[in-house]
Amino acid sequence: MAKKIKHKKKKQFDFSNKILKFLGKNPSKSYNYKQVAAQLEVVDTQGRNEIIKELKFLLSKTLIEEVELGKYRFVPKANYVEGHIDMTSKKTAYLVSEELEEDVFIPTNNLNKALDGDLVKAYIYNKRKGRKPEGEVVEVLERHRTQFVGVIDIQKNFAFVTTADAKMYTDIFIPKDKFLGAQPGDVVLVDLEDWPEKADSPFGKVVKVLGKQGEHNTEIHAILAEYGLPNEFPKEVEEFANKLDTSIQEEEVAKRRDMREVLTFTIDPKDAKDFDDALSFQTLENGNYEIGVHIADVSHYVREGTILDDEAFHRATSVYLVDRTVPMLPEVLSNFACSLRPHEDKYTFSAVFEMNAKGELVNSWFGRTVTHSDQRMAYEEAQYIIETQDRTIPESISITGEVQEISEEVAHAVLTMNTLAHILRQKRMKAGAISFDKVEVKFNLNSESEPVGVFFKEAKDANHLIEEFMLLANRKVSEFIGKQKKTFVYRIHDEPDQDKLFGLQAIISRFGHSLNFKSRDTISKSLNELLKNVQGKKEQNLVDTLAIRSMSKASYSTQNIGHYGLAFDYYSHFTSPIRRYPDVMAHRLLEFYLHGGNSVNAEEYETKCKHCSAMENLAANAERDSIKYMQVKYMQDQKDKAFTGVISGVTEWGIYVEIIENKCEGMVRIREIKEDYYVYDEKQYALIGQATHNTLQLGDTVVVSVKNADLVKKQLDFNYIQKLS
Repeated sequence: MAKKIKHKKKKQFDFSNKILKFLGKNPSKSYNYKQVAAQLEVVDTQGRNEIIKELKFLLSKTLIEEVELGKYRFVPKANYVEGHIDMTSKKTAYLVSEELEEDVFIPTNNLNKALDGDLVKAYIYNKRKGRKPEGEVVEVLERHRTQFVGVIDIQKNFAFVTTADAKMYTDIFIPKDKFLGAQPGDVVLVDLEDWPEKADSPFGKVVKVLGKQGEHNTEIHAILAEYGLPNEFPKEVEEFANKLDTSIQEEEVAKRRDMREVLTFTIDPKDAKDFDDALSFQTLENGNYEIGVHIADVSHYVREGTILDDEAFHRATSVYLVDRTVPMLPEVLSNFACSLRPHEDKYTFSAVFEMNAKGELVNSWFGRTVTHSDQRMAYEEAQYIIETQDRTIPESISITGEVQEISEEVAHAVLTMNTLAHILRQKRMKAGAISFDKVEVKFNLNSESEPVGVFFKEAKDANHLIEEFMLLANRKVSEFIGKQKKTFVYRIHDEPDQDKLFGLQAIISRFGHSLNFKSRDTISKSLNELLKNVQGKKEQNLVDTLAIRSMSKASYSTQNIGHYGLAFDYYSHFTSPIRRYPDVMAHRLLEFYLHGGNSVNAEEYETKCKHCSAMENLAANAERDSIKYMQVKYMQDQKDKAFTGVISGVTEWGIYVEIIENKCEGMVRIREIKEDYYVYDEKQYALIGQATHNTLQLGDTVVVSVKNADLVKKQLDFNYIQKLS
């Protein structure tokens, strides 16, 4: 008896949802029970009677209103909410909305054609005792994206495109006349055109054939296409850039501070092609140092209102994939006219600082300049000078591949500025800055862009030297404008979420580490101690990654809240306009205000800031995917080798293991661990063997081998061999 009542209630609840969904889509119209029944395809008398009862029930709950006898209309209520869909890999979703205190679960059958990221209107069911509220999408207001990348499966008169995205729960139907010449198994870019009411899959058309599945260029282009990032410039933009006059004109030089006679040099990665920044150094008569931070004057060439500026804004950032760079600006600018190459005069925008030997700032100057770089150095060369005090660079380190003699003046400048950089860094740390020196995974590539080795890039003194003076310029430029209370583009970073920090504490405690939550200062100090203590240990990459994830995301905004991670009250991005559009905006605004301009429209710039933050996020995701792809590609030929790794994640379906020697991460599925029957224990972040009571938990060292390397999904599956004590 109880079972029948339960079944009936469930049916009644579903009928109510369908009626509300229909009326909610047409809130201005009224309908009688026959019209409602027709829309719900109910034709039998019993079903129509059920609808009459449900209409009266909904009326009693004031969810609908009776506008005239027997005609009903939807009543907008607070339990209809607009928000974005956040899909899970299980084909369910959550509604994320500022109107809600917490995210609301949406079952698969209540998605009603909504996809990940879509802006939707949803009905939130009243919270019932012992259960959290659930939602149902009643209308898709705006698609988050309409283009998807996938593999095409061609049948006789139609095709389906299946994506590798775990959050895309449906394939896409392609009519025969919209294949665009694609062949079975091709990776394609498709436009989602329509999703008919009774269709299980959306309809689309192929707009670009990217190539054969698994081929290197195909997969890299697929990564870019997946995030809507371009891989080439429109022809008209290239032509516009190529016609620019990039020569140095005396008439323009006369408008600038001429610093060509001051010792100037660049320090960049060995393989760099664009040089955003240079440093100049001279000792003044009073014994203080004058240090110039000179930045490529991109805004001189990229003028507002041009197609070049429109393209740069649209891209907003350069994208750095493992085997290539997708630049924000055409090559004629990024690699030549705007690049501060050695022995060439360049237009620059500069922040010039007078500092004493104690690293104290005595004076600052900002403005447009013309400079001349006397020396190009790689980080390795500058590091060699710092470590050895020797200015004869051996061929193994030299950019040229031959022994290179660095001038005494440049070597002296590097050593002096390194001392000053140490002082600046110590001040930042003392003020509460967090030192995130996460190890970067890099690949040695052969001529075919195949990964043949993995190495790790670590920040050393030479990196910190450049970093500290770039930070100084960014901070002082934003402080100069911020204190005038004028609109500016800030780089902001909020304080970390306490819940995330408590989650981090729960994990790091398993490695014997802890955080001090007494105050903001103690949190910062203990975070720095944590990051220092894990260096060189098996859990370093895991802890570094989790610590970064516990932080808020940095973004661009006209609303200055300071930068928590750097411990700066004012901070902007000013030093990389070749590769970041916010820096171009900062240059324009600084120039405008230096000439007495009034504060610009904040709302207009806030919109631009949001776009730049969004594009930066897309670029970061694409860069991560390219690293995952290369890791999988590197590991696919390593199937006969056993690797030692650290358990970096534990879930109900298995463990994630990060290999110590190359930082590649893969999964051991729970069913593949044959030594026992393991069950997930959420409280312990562990899998527990039911017979042996063995545990596999975060931080444990295990031995694995490669079972499967899926280039398309960018996933590694491991075989479990054993746990090391």
